[in-house]
Amino acid sequence: MKKIIYIILSLLTVVSAGCRKDLLERNPTAYPSTSTFWLTEGDALAALMGNYSVFRPCFDRDYHFDGHGDFLKVYNVGAAPISIAVNNPSNYGGGASALYRALYGSIVNSNYVIENVSNRLLPNAKTDASKKNLEAIIGEAKLLRGIAYFRLISLWGDVPYIYKIAKEPIEVDTLSRMPIARVKDSIYADFTYAYEKLPNVAEAKGRAGKPAALSFRGKLQLFWGSWKKHGWPELEGFVQSQTEATSAFEGAAADFKKVINDFGLTLFRNGEPGEWGEMGKADVLPNYYYLFIPSTGNLEPGSEMIMVLTHGGNASNQSEEYMRVWTGVSVGLSQNQVVARYEIADRYQSTITGDFLPKMIQMNPATNPAARTTPNSAVNPESYRNRDYRMKATLLWDYEKIMGIGTTEVTGFVPFIYKSWGARVTIDGTSYTTFNDNTTNLSGIEERKFVRNYGGQNRSSGDYNWPLMRLADVYLMYAEASNEVYGPLPDAIELVNKVRHRGNLPPLAASKTGSPIDFFNAIEQERIVELFGEGQRTFDLRRWRALERVFGPAYGDGKWFQDTYGNNWERFFFNAPELTYQRCYIYQIPETERVRNKNLSQNIPWR
Repeated sequence: MKKIIYIILSLLTVVSAGCRKDLLERNPTAYPSTSTFWLTEGDALAALMGNYSVFRPCFDRDYHFDGHGDFLKVYNVGAAPISIAVNNPSNYGGGASALYRALYGSIVNSNYVIENVSNRLLPNAKTDASKKNLEAIIGEAKLLRGIAYFRLISLWGDVPYIYKIAKEPIEVDTLSRMPIARVKDSIYADFTYAYEKLPNVAEAKGRAGKPAALSFRGKLQLFWGSWKKHGWPELEGFVQSQTEATSAFEGAAADFKKVINDFGLTLFRNGEPGEWGEMGKADVLPNYYYLFIPSTGNLEPGSEMIMVLTHGGNASNQSEEYMRVWTGVSVGLSQNQVVARYEIADRYQSTITGDFLPKMIQMNPATNPAARTTPNSAVNPESYRNRDYRMKATLLWDYEKIMGIGTTEVTGFVPFIYKSWGARVTIDGTSYTTFNDNTTNLSGIEERKFVRNYGGQNRSSGDYNWPLMRLADVYLMYAEASNEVYGPLPDAIELVNKVRHRGNLPPLAASKTGSPIDFFNAIEQERIVELFGEGQRTFDLRRWRALERVFGPAYGDGKWFQDTYGNNWERFFFNAPELTYQRCYIYQIPETERVRNKNLSQNIPWR
């Protein structure tokens, strides 16, 4: 953990310059003199912006975590800025040492802002307005610190807790792991301070207001309730308690309800589904698609995006690369670094019945000439009609089109046809060159979500604001938390139906809300399709103790992933011992940190 101390110094480069460069790539500098810095509110704000710059890369590629789940394949395991070295559904718990260090780097920067603003500027505030502004800056830094610690305990359980500036490396090199309950209480206190001090509306896009602090406080309690309900046997000393779980769920539901009712927030485009468009075309797409591209999805305060991580776009050195990650060569020379697994396709429900359709039949058109016309065939485009609008907004299937882009210029629509990469085809009398994905697609479906449909920016110059917290997630978390305590409540059912409405789905049938178990299953379904690719699924599976439910029991057959043709692609957890599952439920404390600090114990499955 000595590296953490050096990241403190990195902040000062940005503080001195008053800009938002990526601190993790800057060389350390000496502390600025207190006679020239920490004199004004502008200094405090510059320091906070530096804090955000360290915080952002810890979270703005959270789609990596979906690679540990059951619906997304992630290829770019070594991607910058922070590597998560394993993206398979198993054996990933030892691959996040870089993230562990980066999260502590963000925490140390938060501490630097909190302590200096509290001790140097706040006591000398001349006006009530200045005091309020400085307290809000402290609140934002505490929110960032709390979110970073929340991620640490979610992955590693007990962790060392650093709450102030460490003057020497020895101060952190001797810290033991604090019990998770105490860390959780400190996170709760940070979120509460932020909620009390932040404005109702964030000062700027990418910053936080009260709804963000309250949403994260609710999420912390929801996770705590899940852990206490289901247990966490891989975390030494953790005690399961239904009483504590109920209390946590009650607190979570109360916080989420305030977010929903008190701040005038609305779903993107009021949650309306928009237009599905036409089969095989993409000039008109459902509203859900436009939530995830920069030109339409990055709206002002009061919208669905409760807290986002900003990116600057062209020539800013703060760009995102989501298009590069989420699609192939035909769209901006992108690299298909993630691929949707075919199994997600059957999760999109019927807009007519509101329920699941029969599983599609996987057929190879090379060996079965009728595959393209067989009813319910996975390679028959008609099998995808009259499904949840979010499917059209999220995925491509055979003969669906996406806007092609050269380096930055639009080149016209491109049809996706599995295993026909860059080939000439004629569709309805028009000649096209098919989608090219570098042959990394082994599922038979492709992504549309996060992929721009206009030119002007190359694959690495995006300006999309990554959703760290959005209102649809709050709706679903409220429904889950309240269901745990009170069963299916009318307002919770209504909120789930609002999320479903953006997919043009009818309200939940009575059979889906007749019991807490039925309603939970409906909530899980909505979380799968609504939050696909946003880094939520694997955290849900772990806190629900659901890995065995999804992938099969220990020493079992595991789970095959296949393509639209019916070919086996990848298999996980085949004949896997209990230890394999245990290592997915809790991460390995990085051994490099344990070498530096002999007081760091190791988690049970990694001993």
